[in-house]
Order: sequence, then C-alpha cells, then structure tokens
Amino acid sequence: MIGPVAEESRWIPASQDTMLAESLLGGGLPREAEHHLEQAGLSYHLDEVAEAHLSQAFMLAPDHAAVLIGLYRFYFYKGRLRDALHIAGVCLKKATRENSLPEDWRQVKPGDAAFDRYEEILPRFFLFTLKGYAYLNMRLGNAEEGKTAVLKLLELDPGDKIGAKVLLDVATRAGRDDDDD
Repeated sequence: MIGPVAEESRWIPASQDTMLAESLLGGGLPREAEHHLEQAGLSYHLDEVAEAHLSQAFMLAPDHAAVLIGLYRFYFYKGRLRDALHIAGVCLKKATRENSLPEDWRQVKPGDAAFDRYEEILPRFFLFTLKGYAYLNMRLGNAEEGKTAVLKLLELDPGDKIGAKVLLDVATRAGRDDDDD
C-alpha cells in the first residue's frame, strides 16, 4: 500500500508512513526518555520534579512527539500558557515537517495532506497542533494570530471534525466585546 504526501506526484511507502505515525504515538522513544516521561506523570503534583523529568526526556529525545506533547500538556495544565505556546510552535514545525507541508502554516492548502480523513494520524496531528496554537494565542491576547489560525483550520477541515468553529465563535464574540467598549 502506498500513501500520498504533500503533492500527488510524490509518494512514500506505507511502511514509512507507519513509522512516522508510530513515532507520534511513542514508538522509537529511547527507553530512558520513556522512563522520564513516566516519572514526570507520577510526580505531576511536584512541579519542579515533574519538569526536571520532562527536561531530561527532552534532552534525550528533543524532536519526539511524545516528549513534546508531554511538555505541552504539563505547561498547559499548570497554567504556563506562554511556555505551552512555545512548545506548540515547536510541535507545529514538527507537524509541517512530518506532513511535508510548507514551513509557514499560513501557506498550507487543503490538498497538501489528507486533512479530510480523520483517521490519518499525521494530518490530524497538524490540525490539532494548529488548534492548540490558535487557542493559546487567543488566550494570551494575540487575537489576530489566533483567529488567522482558526480560519486556516476551517479551510483545511471544512467539516470541522476537530471543533475549530467553537474557537471562531469565541474570537468573533471577543471582537464584538472589544468594539462595544
């Protein structure tokens, strides 16, 4: 089986697609990095200890999605939204690279990946990463950047399988609230 990547004329074997997907799900993670991720989860209530384990995992596997997602979630749920936004940016770069998309997410087009196929893990990783990026920008007061990302999400996922319309509604209401002041 062969799967498309980026453009119709470029194909990669499904086995490579599978390897990339497994990487996103934790495959290929060095054992020591996995250990640090597990310890971070067990010590979540101890901020400094958990973050030290996440930092160790990051040093061992800085581009592994499991590590990046662990860092993102830690920062997000600890209310460290600027740190979470930084990691979302790193994840967005990884997602564009893994999907063979343009480096600038604003230039991504619906036909660049199988965005309409929810079961396709790599395009879905890109969409959810962009959604997190949009949300965090909106929360941090970067309304235009957040709204631009939401509009890109809706262009790529017009069926709104990932729920970007909710963010657009929030951005629209926020814009009206600003105008009413």
